[in-house]
Amino acid sequence: MKDLSYYLNLDYPFIVKPLPQEEGGGYVVEYPDLPNCIGTGDTIEEAISMAMDARKCWIEASLEEGLPVPEPSIQRDPLAEYSGRFPLRMPKSLHKMILENAKKEGVSANQYLIHLISLSIGKTAKG
Repeated sequence: MKDLSYYLNLDYPFIVKPLPQEEGGGYVVEYPDLPNCIGTGDTIEEAISMAMDARKCWIEASLEEGLPVPEPSIQRDPLAEYSGRFPLRMPKSLHKMILENAKKEGVSANQYLIHLISLSIGKTAKG
């Protein structure tokens, strides 16, 4: 079961809005994913701090009451943890063959290997 620390470690998006002078000025911060969860303050920093406290209380109360706690609607990029690079060791003879074949095709060794890997993965995925 997901606990308070799980939800507090999620990055909930929030919106900062200035309050009109007729309402006392300052700022309000609201979490679109957490209904009626807001924080206010004279400065943006104070409003964010108050909103973070409100978020914790909102989640605690929901968990205590057995109510669902929504996860953030904006998710992180699922590929963000991948750099697109990895070191690869191979026999010198295979390295030579890759370079020679890439040259024949008029592409870099990197492009050649990406092409071969893509073809292989495609065949495997299709059955």
